[in-house]
Amino acid sequence: MNEPLAKCLDVLRGEDLLPDDTLAVFVVGSAARGWAHATSDIDVVVITKSPLQSERTQLLLVPLVPGSLSVATFSALDKRWEVKYWQDAQVDQLYRKVTWKAFEEDQTIGDRLTEVEELFLGRLLSCVVISGDDWILGRQRELADSAFRSLLVMRALTEADEAAETAIGQIAAGDSECAVLCAREAFGWAVQAILIDQHQYDSGVKWRPRRFRLVAPALLTFDEYWSIETMREFDPTAPEVWVERVVEVCKKVSMEIEV
Repeated sequence: MNEPLAKCLDVLRGEDLLPDDTLAVFVVGSAARGWAHATSDIDVVVITKSPLQSERTQLLLVPLVPGSLSVATFSALDKRWEVKYWQDAQVDQLYRKVTWKAFEEDQTIGDRLTEVEELFLGRLLSCVVISGDDWILGRQRELADSAFRSLLVMRALTEADEAAETAIGQIAAGDSECAVLCAREAFGWAVQAILIDQHQYDSGVKWRPRRFRLVAPALLTFDEYWSIETMREFDPTAPEVWVERVVEVCKKVSMEIEV
């Protein structure tokens, strides 16, 4: 464990940002995965029983009760730190959104979780525990037994299918430039579905190649993935060839991954 992580509790105490009723503290993001670089932030999550009372924090709205998280930002050990404070009761509510019962009763795509909520759950499996091992392990088991993976896979595949169909329609209409962009979008969602299927939940493209190498899916080799990601074989004089190839890959992913 590197110095910022090893001294995390001391740093929080020194900043008067470690409540007495803390249940767990864990580090997430690039620092937790060993992917941090010189300018990376230290992203910390603190779980408490009650709201944090501090003039040093700002509020981040969430569709829960209470309806906000406290967020503290500061510099320590030559790093920028961002600390989010979740209450245990808020986490309970969040987990109720991804139960199998909730999923089976309402399979609406994209409306169940906000980006903040999804990020919290997705990073829970790859966090570095600073304190509160029992709390973390219990929540990780709950997440593994939930419909979280299926919910996100369904959304990714739906988005990929819709973008791929749009790309094919645009090619047929002679709108090759827009088709290329839609094909890229479809591929991004298809790759996200592959990663989620392997329990790699972080969204965005920043660490996508690292995550892809980590899981090494049989469905698509890294070279195949990287060729499309970087548009290595794209010929501007025949964009429809590249679009059709990408759509073919997206359809293969859609058929192979089970929700």
